[in-house]
Amino acid sequence: MSTTGVSEHMSVSGPIDLTGRVAIVTGAARGIGQAIACALAREGADVVAADLLSVDETISDVRDRGRRALGVGCDVTKSADVAKVVNSCLDEFGKIDILVNNAGVLSRVGLEETTEEIWYRDVDVVMTGAYRMTQAVFPSMKERGYGKIVNISSVSGKIGGAVSKSSDGADALHGRSGPAYAAAKGGVLAFTNWVAKDGGRYGIYCNAVCPGGTDTDMTRGFDYGVESLPIARMAKPEDIAEAVVFLASQASNYVTGQALNVDGGLVMG
Repeated sequence: MSTTGVSEHMSVSGPIDLTGRVAIVTGAARGIGQAIACALAREGADVVAADLLSVDETISDVRDRGRRALGVGCDVTKSADVAKVVNSCLDEFGKIDILVNNAGVLSRVGLEETTEEIWYRDVDVVMTGAYRMTQAVFPSMKERGYGKIVNISSVSGKIGGAVSKSSDGADALHGRSGPAYAAAKGGVLAFTNWVAKDGGRYGIYCNAVCPGGTDTDMTRGFDYGVESLPIARMAKPEDIAEAVVFLASQASNYVTGQALNVDGGLVMG
């Protein structure tokens, strides 16, 4: 796939083909993570699915697409678990081409109700979890001179919390993503840029995807006011997954340090 005499990370962008690639996806048991794992497998990647929950369904879906799959239990707040995922991937597949940092939690309380426990939980899972996983895969990617890292942020990290409310008609602000979540997702964007700037010389690309309201277990029961969007519907996990495929593939070989909004037009520019 490389141009003759040019290292792979210097290759010009081309059609999506992940045949022979190996991807780690965190938070892969359901929702966006599961859709990402399946979309990467469809394009030819073997997948390591990491999650606290059972990834059996994801593993089955990946294998149904003719790709190899490995499930690893992982709490991204624990460095030992992160090391286990990376070492299991290297033992099984011998390399890591793609990392998708998708694991996340979401608090829906206001500033005055945000306890230190809530704050540290959201930041530790969302932002520090992305740091732990990225730091763990970096030496292998650096040694091989190639890697694609895609961080799942959120429009909340850009606009200070997505506007949503409980669909039971409660207080209009009830249900809005909280300050800890917004701060953590914003931190992911800054971290993405740092890794992109440092990693480029090693052939490591790093980008982020910023979903808007997406139809998953995390958002059910909440009204995101999508009728006012240019594309007036909730996102589906597959909408997010296809953006990840682009950034994880050779179709984006001149793209790094970017945050791609996948939000129906909520945030423009």
